Amino acid sequence: MEFLKTLSVMMAESGFAALTWQSLVMFIISFILIYLAIVKQFEPLLLLPIAFGIFLTNLPLAGLMDEADPWYASGVLRIIYNGIKTNLFPCLIFMGIGAMTDFGPLIANPISLLLGAAAQFGIYITFTFANALPFFSPKQAAAIGIIGGADGPTAIYLANNLAPELLAPIAVAAYSYMALIPLIQPPIMKMLTTKKERSVKMKQLRKVSKAEKIVFPIGTVLFTALLLPSVTPLLGMLMLGNIFRESGVVQRLSDTAQNALINIITIMLGVTVGATANGDLFLRLETLAIIFMGLFAFCMSTVGGVLLGKLLYLITGGKINPLIGSAGVSAVPMAARVSQVVGAAEDKTNFLLMHAMGPNVAGVIGSAVAAGFFMLILGK
Repeated sequence: MEFLKTLSVMMAESGFAALTWQSLVMFIISFILIYLAIVKQFEPLLLLPIAFGIFLTNLPLAGLMDEADPWYASGVLRIIYNGIKTNLFPCLIFMGIGAMTDFGPLIANPISLLLGAAAQFGIYITFTFANALPFFSPKQAAAIGIIGGADGPTAIYLANNLAPELLAPIAVAAYSYMALIPLIQPPIMKMLTTKKERSVKMKQLRKVSKAEKIVFPIGTVLFTALLLPSVTPLLGMLMLGNIFRESGVVQRLSDTAQNALINIITIMLGVTVGATANGDLFLRLETLAIIFMGLFAFCMSTVGGVLLGKLLYLITGGKINPLIGSAGVSAVPMAARVSQVVGAAEDKTNFLLMHAMGPNVAGVIGSAVAAGFFMLILGK
C-alpha cells in the first residue's frame, strides 16, 4: 500500500499531471518542424534547434524558461535568452553572415539593389495593415511588418527596440519562415512567372576587384550610419565580418566568425527562440494573428521581388530572370538557393545562384535599413 501511495504522489506531482492541451498542441507543432528539418531538410541548421526549443519549453514543470531573482537562479534557457534580449546574438549572427558572404555579385550588378529594395514590399504593406487594426500600436505594427524581410536578427533587433512585449512570437515567426523558405517561395515564384521567364540564362558577372570588395562595406556603413544611426550595430557587425573575409590578412578571425562562432550562436539563438513558444502564451488570438501577418508579409515580399524582376525582364529585353527577384528577401543564402532550384527545374544547365546572391545580400541591407527607418520615425 505504501508503494502505491508513493506512486500516486509521484504521479500527482509529475509533469504528466500538469500536461495541458496547449502543451500537447505545441508538442505536435514541434514534431512537425523536426520532421521537416530532418526528413525534408528544410534549413535544418535553423529549424531543428527551434523545433527542439519549442518541445523543451512546453515540457510541464521543467522550468527551463523560468525567470528568477537573482538572474542566475533562472532556468538555463532563460539565462541564454538574455543574448537575444540584449541584441548580442543578432549582432554576432550578422558578423558571421558578413564573414560568410561574398558581396561581389551585388557590386558587379548594382541593379540587384533595386530587387533587394522591392523585396521589402511585404514589410511596408503589412505595417500599414497592422497599424490599421485597433489592437496593435504603430511600434508593434512595425515590428510585425519586419518579419516580411525574412531576416531573423533584424526582426529581433527591431522588436527589442520597439515592441519587446511581442519579441517571442515575432522571433518564432521570423526564424520559422526563414527555415521554411523552400516550402513557401516556389509556389509564389511559379505562379507569377512563365516557363519562358524561368528559363532565362543570365550572362556571367564581371570579376570584382579586391579594392572594390574592401571599399564597399566601409562605404555602406559610413552612408547608412550617418543616415540611420540606429541601424549601425547590425550593419556595422555585418560589414566587420565581411572586412575580415575580404582583407585576406585575418584568416583566423574570418574562419572563427563564419564557422565556430556563428555555429555556437545559431544553436543558442535557435533553441531559445523556440523556447519562447510556450503554449499558454503562444496559442492566443493576438499571437496567431502575428504569425499569420508575418506569413503574409513574407509572401508579399516575395511577390514584390518577383514582380520587379518581371519588369526588369521586359525592360532589358529578356536578359534578367525574374526568379532572382525572390532572393531579395534577406535569408542568406537560402533564398538564393531557392531561386537556383526553381530555375534549374526548368533547365538543368541554368545557373542562377550567383546572380541571385546579388539581390539576396541587398535584401540584408534593405531590411536593416527598413528597421532603421521605423526606429527613426517611431522612436526607440
